[in-house]
Amino acid sequence: MKPVWIVDDDQAIRWVLEKALSRANIPTRSFVNASEVSAALKLESPSALVSDIRMPGTDGLALLKEVKEKYPTLPVIIMTAYSDLDSTVSAFQGGAFDYLAKPFDINEAVALISRAMQEPSAEELSAQASAPNALATDRGMLTQSASVAMQEVFRAIGRLAQSNVTVLITGESGTGKELVARALHSHGARSKGPFVALNTAAIPRDLLEAELFGHERGAFTGANALRRGRFEEAGGGTLFLDEIGDMPFELQTRLLRVLSEGTFYRVGGAQPVRVDVRIVAATHQPLEERVQEGKFREDLFHRLNVIRLRLPALRERREDVADLAKHFLSVSARAVGVPVKRLSESAVHALAQFDYPGNVRQLENFCHWLTVMAPGQTVEVGDLPPEVRAAKTGATRIGSGLDLGGVSHTWQELLALDANVRLSRSEPEVWTALTRQFERTLLQSSLEVCRGRRVEAAARLGMGRNTITRKLRELGMDPVGADSDV
Repeated sequence: MKPVWIVDDDQAIRWVLEKALSRANIPTRSFVNASEVSAALKLESPSALVSDIRMPGTDGLALLKEVKEKYPTLPVIIMTAYSDLDSTVSAFQGGAFDYLAKPFDINEAVALISRAMQEPSAEELSAQASAPNALATDRGMLTQSASVAMQEVFRAIGRLAQSNVTVLITGESGTGKELVARALHSHGARSKGPFVALNTAAIPRDLLEAELFGHERGAFTGANALRRGRFEEAGGGTLFLDEIGDMPFELQTRLLRVLSEGTFYRVGGAQPVRVDVRIVAATHQPLEERVQEGKFREDLFHRLNVIRLRLPALRERREDVADLAKHFLSVSARAVGVPVKRLSESAVHALAQFDYPGNVRQLENFCHWLTVMAPGQTVEVGDLPPEVRAAKTGATRIGSGLDLGGVSHTWQELLALDANVRLSRSEPEVWTALTRQFERTLLQSSLEVCRGRRVEAAARLGMGRNTITRKLRELGMDPVGADSDV
């Protein structure tokens, strides 16, 4: 095992870390300044480097820059007694594994150093980079899946790609409906033509008609030139109409005419325009219900519903979460310009258990978050977003408290979970809020056990009668007419 190198001009800090790491069976080597470390690095390398920021001569941030230039995969932990924003940001921008503020808890420091030692080596990262990745592109997200439901979608794409039949894609928001539409286009006979996508719910009602069909010059105020609409732009290719269930009722008649006759009129135009375009529509709305409510034309529904593809929610294909997460982490790393994070088995399991109300899009957002916020190359459960950690413990927030969801937990775990959620949301006065919540819970439980007898409840809690009365009044728990003497 390679030793952990400790560099600090404070002999007491070096001694404490040496002893603590020795008890954890981790070998160490200590240095007084950065120059000694630079010289030693020419001969050997450590498993991790723990460095102070402020030292005589070269400071810790300059050492961090030097180490990352020559040994980019070596984990460096920066520690300092001056825990200010600038030094913290500088440390992380310089590529530090983590930031340790003095005075620190020695057990937490050892745990952090142990975790840094488990970072993949340069050889391991090289092997990861050269390994084949079937999910290397956006289209690749739809080429590999372990779920039966998605395999059926793949088969349908294969059968439908070469035809011009209209396809209606249904599924919850964030399931990847546009990706399926693009796959139908790119694998079909129209792949050399344009793929034009339009979210009909995102265009204001009074502009949607011109957006779809274009307009003639002078058709309305501001129409200074002829403009081709999305139907004409998609000629010879595919037009993807997303959120078709939200299209205004009056425009549905015009869309029906295009689908049935292949012609339309530009806004303000007198000559019909003929187009050759394949329509792929998508919606998260239950169109049958919209038809019954009179909000969607029945004849248009049957025109669109020639072939229907239903995309399963991510919670219905949890076996795909691991591969999707790897893909999104890779994409995020390239975008940010950092090494690709990898998920531990426990982190993968926690992600797979989450229900994803936002589906694949939410998993993608989680992976972007992890790429920026997770401290190390290996993502553990504790690094996951608060929503995932909360779901893993089976607890959800209700008001200011926690619902256990039928799962047994220690009060410390639940308190820590509540604190994490509040702190992540930057709530004010978290200490005061949690202290009051703890006191209210304890007082309420004691009164219930003692059937409202305050003297007995105070004795069991180890406080005086006056104290419990004062506490109840402070917390607004003093009921009118309560008997405080029995």
